[in-house]
Amino acid sequence: MSLKDKCAPAVFAGASFLCAAVTLCVLGFMVMLSLPVLESGMLWKILTDSWSPDHGRFGILAMIAGTFYIASLSLVISFPISLGCSFFMQITHKGIAGRLLKKFVQFMTAIPTVIYGFVGVFLLVPLVRDLFSHGSGMSILTAAIMLGLLISPTMILFFCASFERVPKIYTDAVDSLGATSFQKLLYVVLPQAWPGVLTGLILAFGRAMGDTLVALMLSGNSVMLPTSVLDSARTLTAHIAMIIAADFDSIEFKTIFVSGAVLYLMTGLGIFLARISGRRME
Repeated sequence: MSLKDKCAPAVFAGASFLCAAVTLCVLGFMVMLSLPVLESGMLWKILTDSWSPDHGRFGILAMIAGTFYIASLSLVISFPISLGCSFFMQITHKGIAGRLLKKFVQFMTAIPTVIYGFVGVFLLVPLVRDLFSHGSGMSILTAAIMLGLLISPTMILFFCASFERVPKIYTDAVDSLGATSFQKLLYVVLPQAWPGVLTGLILAFGRAMGDTLVALMLSGNSVMLPTSVLDSARTLTAHIAMIIAADFDSIEFKTIFVSGAVLYLMTGLGIFLARISGRRME
């Protein structure tokens, strides 16, 4: 056995340990800076109250709800589009058309998030405002549509990878029986590839929750609980980015670390579920 073969397992194990340690350190950092809030017994109030610093209220419930609403709606919008594109590229049109579309999707992953935000501000916001005649156009719906476009490449590439793992003998068999493309997708491809599809969904949901610029530029940043998709909302990431406190010892400043810890736990739970589904697929 060469020296390279002997060293490789140790190097990979060390890299894995380092990544895990850094991740835990980030969580520990946020928890440590949140200790004044935890020790004061205000945690439950912060998680369930409204945000009004001028009146001594520092609740982040509206931001948690805004994050969940925008991320969930973006997933609902992008899932059927992503599934259809993946099926087109990987099953029905694997030739030039499928390869060109896949190259375009891969190119979309390299576009900076701020570009999506600018496009949304100058094109999507006026369209939503004129179409629904409600508010400024900066709303949950606007942010969700643009986030759906942002996360769709993630889902498309995961779906394509999971479709590739479906044994070709299965698709050939259903073709020989004269099944339609929809029947092939519904009865053969999806039952075999669902763990990968679920992984793509969960990771895309985490991507939507963790995005800052699109939510900051398009959601309207209202700190009230939304009652409609046309209402403005503020996400946890946008809230963290917008809070500027002159006194670093104030409760207002400490709450952004509580927001970070909540967002960390929400995305961490999603990644954990994605790992479980990935192992089940293997």
